[in-house]
Amino acid sequence: MSDLYARIYEIVRLIPAGRVSSYGAIARYVGSPRGARMVGWAMNQSHSQKEYTPAHRVVNRMGMLSGKHHFPGENVMQELLESEGVVVLKDQIQNFDEIFWDPFQELDANVI
Repeated sequence: MSDLYARIYEIVRLIPAGRVSSYGAIARYVGSPRGARMVGWAMNQSHSQKEYTPAHRVVNRMGMLSGKHHFPGENVMQELLESEGVVVLKDQIQNFDEIFWDPFQELDANVI
């Protein structure tokens, strides 16, 4: 696993239950402002990590469950989010702005 993927996983593990972040926000935090797709690739591979990585808490910049087809089962991503109190309608996070977790605002710059 690359060091960059390891940093991405560390950040995603810090997203609290009931909150979501975006591929782009995480990419910017790790110093790769155009790396949203790379964060998506890391989330696709996160299921094989020893330590649990809550990839379901990472969505696109508009709050859509764009990565849901990478989970086992049609609605697993949505079900995981809903089990944490997140409301999802038609693959769209409701109250996205209120529950959005921005690592730049939530983490001390020295955490990762």
